[in-house]
Amino acid sequence: MTGGPLIVQSDKTLLLEVDHPDALACRMAIAPFAELERSPEHVHTYRLTPLGLWNARAAGHDAESVVDALIRFSRYPVPHALLVDVAETMDRYGRLQLLNDPAHGLVLRGLDRAVLVEVGKSKKLAGMLGGRVDEDTIAVHPSERGRLKQALLKLGWPAEDLAGYVDGEAHPITLVEDGWTLRSYQREAVDGFTAGGSGVVVLPCGAGKTLVGAAAMAEIGATTLILVTNTVAGRQWKRELLARTSLTEEEIGEYSGERKEIRPVTIATYQVLTTRRNGGFAHLDLFGARDWGLIVYDEVHLLPAPIFRFTADLQARRRLGLTATLVREDGREGEVFSLIGPKRYDAPWKDIEAQGWIAPAECTEVRVTLTESERMGYAVAEPEERYRTAATARTKLPVVQAITKRHAGEQILVIGAYLDQLQQLGEYLDAPIVQGSTTNRERERLFDAFRAGELPILVISRVGNFSIDLPEAAVAIQVSGTFGSRQEEAQRLGRVLRPKADGRQAHFYTVVARDTIDTEYAAHRQRFLAEQGYAYTIIDADDVPA
Repeated sequence: MTGGPLIVQSDKTLLLEVDHPDALACRMAIAPFAELERSPEHVHTYRLTPLGLWNARAAGHDAESVVDALIRFSRYPVPHALLVDVAETMDRYGRLQLLNDPAHGLVLRGLDRAVLVEVGKSKKLAGMLGGRVDEDTIAVHPSERGRLKQALLKLGWPAEDLAGYVDGEAHPITLVEDGWTLRSYQREAVDGFTAGGSGVVVLPCGAGKTLVGAAAMAEIGATTLILVTNTVAGRQWKRELLARTSLTEEEIGEYSGERKEIRPVTIATYQVLTTRRNGGFAHLDLFGARDWGLIVYDEVHLLPAPIFRFTADLQARRRLGLTATLVREDGREGEVFSLIGPKRYDAPWKDIEAQGWIAPAECTEVRVTLTESERMGYAVAEPEERYRTAATARTKLPVVQAITKRHAGEQILVIGAYLDQLQQLGEYLDAPIVQGSTTNRERERLFDAFRAGELPILVISRVGNFSIDLPEAAVAIQVSGTFGSRQEEAQRLGRVLRPKADGRQAHFYTVVARDTIDTEYAAHRQRFLAEQGYAYTIIDADDVPA
């Protein structure tokens, strides 16, 4: 018995004792290859997965360093079968390589001839590969670089992409650190990205992902295409770039439903790029409009499926993905890895909170009891309508009002998923509503009024899940959501995590109907945040403090 902080189990879970004196050193050692699943108070749970181990190999870690970390910090002998499995899993990465051959262009080369023969016969690669160059090399259609990487990952033979990047059109960008400087973790994130060439940076909401993007742009010094979730988020990016870098108004273009500007730095919405006309995607020419040196994907976990496909045409460019969580309910995290790149930096939310860069948050689930008529309505509802019936119960309205009264004088966001419920809330609370149909001009007017403190309460739909910068929002009350989406829960908590000028705590409330599927979905939604160390207190609606 070595007395280390880590218990390595044969089911590939790793248990880390947080209070152990070597816990921090252990966490730093296993972070590159182990996926954090849960981080409650005393014992954090990690898991070894093929994707996590391949991620580590892509980021430059070998099996020997992984095995050494497990043995060095383990309290008990590490199961031999697990060590063998780690080595063999990691060995699958890189037996196939994507290279630029001077004579034949993009090729797939096999360091293991049998593996190359195996994948070459796969019907899943039909149309992606060209003819054989020699016994160890197959030509690849350049436009299929991204799709091929996706397909090989699913076949269990992830390719090492050594085909490199075009430099793109140079464009000087410098950071203007006037009264501010990059935080240590932001600098580490930028260094991790630039050393690796492409990949994903994971930071909590409110921790300054835009600054990481700006600093990466300055390091690369090339024309940049920034893809964002909506026009408001794009304009926030523009404001930050103007304030924090040498870029001017004339150098930054907006490519959205409202404007079609292509400039050295162009900010485009995912929505406009996925707009179809006459069966085709009308704005794909944006990708070829300039010789982009860098593509930045904001909120990369939200990448819509068509963008995954378009990315195949962008594999020759450096790619930076920014997100608070790579959790996707459709399980497509592997596509982010194969198309954008491995995770280059990840910081636990509670670490950033401990440093004072995001606000501490208290999470509370408030359970309401439906009236007899509401219970009967829920009982007779069709299965696909039951969540909506429970989540939009009018019984929630006075509870939401009681919470807003408790936090009078603070900036409050009320968040929901159903428009009729939002209308009820707006009327009940005498508060304006921001939803999908709200014009960008009106959204910005309401957000500005909220930031200035002129609007104490704002009712907001799912548009609030994405990049909106409301630093003084201190209270969020969610009444309904996208079923059990963990990623949405994280985004919503993120709306109140920006540090407050007076250092006060943030509050995150979820109002749920007991004895219904609403409670089950709430439990699933909370999983990611519980794994990040946020504990939920459950109270009855009658116990909401005045």
